[in-house]
Amino acid sequence: MASSLVSQVALVTGGSRGIGRAICQALDAEGARLIVHYHRNRPAAEELSAKLQSEAILVQADLASTDSISRMVESLRNQRVDILVNNAGIWKSTPLGSTSEALLNEVIDTNLKGVFWLTQAVLPKLNDGARIVNLSSTAGRTATAGGRSLYGAAKAGVDALTRNWALELAPRKIRVNAVAPGYIETDMTATHLGDPDTREHALSRHPLGRLGTAEDVARVVAFLCTEAAAFVTGQSLNVSGGFVL
Repeated sequence: MASSLVSQVALVTGGSRGIGRAICQALDAEGARLIVHYHRNRPAAEELSAKLQSEAILVQADLASTDSISRMVESLRNQRVDILVNNAGIWKSTPLGSTSEALLNEVIDTNLKGVFWLTQAVLPKLNDGARIVNLSSTAGRTATAGGRSLYGAAKAGVDALTRNWALELAPRKIRVNAVAPGYIETDMTATHLGDPDTREHALSRHPLGRLGTAEDVARVVAFLCTEAAAFVTGQSLNVSGGFVL
């Protein structure tokens, strides 16, 4: 496939590991130049940058903090952006009856408020015709065991942001879509899926007979950023192997 994003700049949050890392590599393969956000693991971000076709710009922020997000965006100065991928998130259990206010705030601030605030902060840097891809989840549209109601609520909120931003930003020809992964094998889900019963239950709910990989998700994100998806906006695409039909 010919590179289709040559000379375009893509900012990917949570780009140093897991799905974010795979997204960076997929966009790099299409010719994009990367701005890789990380929270704590700079060595992983540096290691990724060394493997890309062109050296990435590395930026740090705690996405649960609006001040931290604002400082990160300010550090980019006059840098223009063609693609924003809101990938970073946390996956924590919040059982009803035992969840602290601090944990509630952490989940919502990172997975929903942070997505809004970063997009708002980056908006003046986005070129007309830019693309925004938000990482949602099938948890936003189906119940998930393990007390993950707040995670699901935040991801349902991301889908709502996606639809509304697609309408709001259409006059600038900015396309906004979301990708909703199902069960994906990453370091974030390793402990959960490491339980044999949990893994077998997850596999039994996938018509394609396997769990997803970070690369499965990354390929769909890259597609939404290319001209192949030029008439697609306001959508949230399940990447779940048939888990949600």
